[in-house]
Parts: sequence; structure tokens; C-alpha cells
Amino acid sequence: MDHAVGLVQAYLRLNGYFTVTEFPVVLPTAGGGYRTVTDLDVLAVRFPHMSAAAAEANPPHRGAGLTLPDPALAAPEDQPDMLIGEVKEGGAELNAGATNPEVVEAVLRRFGCCDESSAPQVVRELHRRGHAVLPNGHPARLVAFGSFADPGAGGRYLRVTHGHMLQFMERYIRTYWDRVRVGEAKDPAFGLLLLIEKARRGR
Repeated sequence: MDHAVGLVQAYLRLNGYFTVTEFPVVLPTAGGGYRTVTDLDVLAVRFPHMSAAAAEANPPHRGAGLTLPDPALAAPEDQPDMLIGEVKEGGAELNAGATNPEVVEAVLRRFGCCDESSAPQVVRELHRRGHAVLPNGHPARLVAFGSFADPGAGGRYLRVTHGHMLQFMERYIRTYWDRVRVGEAKDPAFGLLLLIEKARRGR
């Protein structure tokens, strides 16, 4: 897995999202065959009530200055949230895959979010506004992750920087140290950050 994608995956999972990374999009060709046109870096879904569950699981740290989910994600509190994300090592921008209507339509149909008739309208809204309401009433949003976010790029879709994600995860580890230090971190990116903190503390 790409290192930047791994960082994004760890960050989203920490914030209660189920993730699929580097998802191949296969489309039919004119000759009757199929070809992989791109990989979408990350697809993520988060269900509501995650914030309350996190607070109940960690009562000593309520009000400790760490809010789940991270406010930078602007996740809705009372309904599921679907993210279609692009991950860059440079600027946080969407590439041709995330802005290709055929690609996004294929993803929405593949995951059962839309049927063939409703997908085009949802995709038009996604590309026009950066977010759309799916036929089942749940939102879907476009998000770009990268090393920096151009302040003059506008607010059509969400942008989150690698630096912000790293700081958030480090703060999480320090806030919940007594809990996270006893568990085995299977996620490679989060596990590395946990190892670094253990090394700093000498335990």
C-alpha cells in the first residue's frame, strides 16, 4: 500500500470509518472487453453515534481536548457519512479518477449506493458541490488528502493535510496512552506511530 494512503486509512479508522483502499475501477471497452481505468485511493463509510460510543468507552478522557470524530472531517452526527477520497503526496487535489463521471458512477453502483438511473445525477452534484445526497437519504462527499492545501483553491470539496492527520493521531495516542499501549496495533501506520511513542517513553 502507498505510504500516504496508509496514513489516511489509519486516520479515518481512528475516526470511526470503515475503509476500502486502492479500489480498482473496471469499465467495459468498446470491443466488448474490460479494462482497469484507475484505482480510487480510499472509500470510507462512518455510521452515526460513533462520538457517543467513543466517549462512553473512554470516560476518563471526556473533555481532554480531543474530539472524535475530528472536526476537520465535518462528519454529520446523526446519519451515515460516505467519503470518496483522493490521496496525494503533494497538494490535496482531486485527480482525473475522482473527477471522471464514469469512474464515480461505477463506484456508487458497485457499493449499492445508487442504481443505473440515479447515479448520473448524484455524480453531477458531487462534482458541482463536492457533496450529494444519495437516493437512500445519506450524504456522500468528495475529499482530497495531501501534504498541503492551497488556500486559494476554493471550498468545493473537503481538503485535509497529512500534517493535520499526523498531529491528530499523535494527540490521540498521548491522550489515550493507558489504553492504546496495551493493545496490538495491526494497522501499519498507526502501529508505527505507537512504536515511536513507546520508544520516546522508554516502555
